[in-house]
Amino acid sequence: MAQEILCEVNNCTHWGTGNKCTAEAIYVVSQKGDSASNSEETDCKTFTPTEH
Repeated sequence: MAQEILCEVNNCTHWGTGNKCTAEAIYVVSQKGDSASNSEETDCKTFTPTEH
């Protein structure tokens, strides 16, 4: 299992120093059902926008 998750979405609540994701768990889904052919066909459901 991955020990380090990197993220470049700087308006996410879980975005941390060094582009590290600080979420306790990551939830990724396919846009097309059970499988995906590439990363563009996936979505990170862990994303939570920061409040301004």
